[in-house]
Amino acid sequence: MALKITRPQGTEDITPKNISKWYTVETIARETAQSFGFREIRVPTFESTDLFLRSVGETTDVVQKEMYTVKAKETEFTLRPEGTAGTIRALLQNGMLNDALPQKVFYILSCFRHERPQAGRLREFHQFGLEMAGSASPAADAEVISLAKNLLDRLGLKNIALNINSIGCPKCRSEYHKALRSYFADREDELCDTCKTRLEKNPMRILDCKSPVCGDIAKDAPVILDYLCEECSDHFETLKKYLENLSIEYSVNPKIVRGLDYYTKTVFEFVTTDIGAQGTVCGGGRYDGLIEQLGGPATPALGFGMGLERLLLTMESQGCAFMTPKSCDLYIAPMEDAAADKAMLLAQSLRLSGYQAEYDIMNRGLKAQMKYANKIGAKFVLVLGGNELECGCAKLKLMETGEQFEIHLDDRFAEEFEDLAIQYLFQDILDEFEEE
Repeated sequence: MALKITRPQGTEDITPKNISKWYTVETIARETAQSFGFREIRVPTFESTDLFLRSVGETTDVVQKEMYTVKAKETEFTLRPEGTAGTIRALLQNGMLNDALPQKVFYILSCFRHERPQAGRLREFHQFGLEMAGSASPAADAEVISLAKNLLDRLGLKNIALNINSIGCPKCRSEYHKALRSYFADREDELCDTCKTRLEKNPMRILDCKSPVCGDIAKDAPVILDYLCEECSDHFETLKKYLENLSIEYSVNPKIVRGLDYYTKTVFEFVTTDIGAQGTVCGGGRYDGLIEQLGGPATPALGFGMGLERLLLTMESQGCAFMTPKSCDLYIAPMEDAAADKAMLLAQSLRLSGYQAEYDIMNRGLKAQMKYANKIGAKFVLVLGGNELECGCAKLKLMETGEQFEIHLDDRFAEEFEDLAIQYLFQDILDEFEEE
């Protein structure tokens, strides 16, 4: 009996049938980030475990429950649970903060968290994210939020709400932590075991707990906005003014704290109800102390992350448009060995010109080849036999209409095919271009 091996729980295969959907999101994400002056960066899939302990925070669910950590001899590594820490490490290690500021980078990568799989939340998931280092201005916050909004709009998403909050700086959070400890102390016995630990180390984490009991206890907890220092308050008010100038609608949600410890001041989320309870499609904010915490110079920074699986789920639920998958431009159907040799050369000439060309490599009969050409969506079909080889010409059939065109099989082949392709395959695009 053969061993049946399946993919690990919480992972997904992205098959050719669905890859064009991913291309859509990735292409628009890259183009949008580049239009704001961000450049792509690629970082390792795993990092030293200490990087995430120092940045993400030891009291977070990510570190306490969700990280995939392995030991190689005496060295401990962790598969990245998010993109910011590794990207900031890369900026520091490669001396990028010594260049002109702000440094603006984006990435598309896979992340790993051991949690209960559900719609839009996998153990291996993919993320588009970006980081900006060097600017303390609330204008930078507005810039990053504007980029996220621009991207979501370009993807065609509707009913996406922006929620913002400020969680202050270490100075004002110190007073806020005292207020939270005082509030939760009366009901400490009712908190989950994790939150009992958080109460002393980082009581703000209790506000982010997924336990219904802890959530109910936290609903009347003190609000961070009442404890902001003058600088943090001014920063937040200026950000709101900039968002209004940009006509970006928002709601202030004082319950947003984000799930990672490195955030300071501005935090934000773009949320939807179209994919159920897990409706955050983008989350981010400012983390002005992270670079210094990782051994770099004191440098303000901010960014966001978007889960691609959640984006795709939302796009599908809203009927958003995706790129049309690339299909075969020409299928060549040879009927004998000599014709098969010629088909190989003709296909090669078209491929060098950027077209997708295929020919029979299964020794099928003509009827089976035509059936296959239909299945792969071939736009043109060329049947090659002895007569065609002898006269040096063949009939090129446009599958959509059944029209046939004579084409030479010599050095003119690629050029003549391109003329026909432009006339019959790309005419709608050309007409649209001329109208513009």
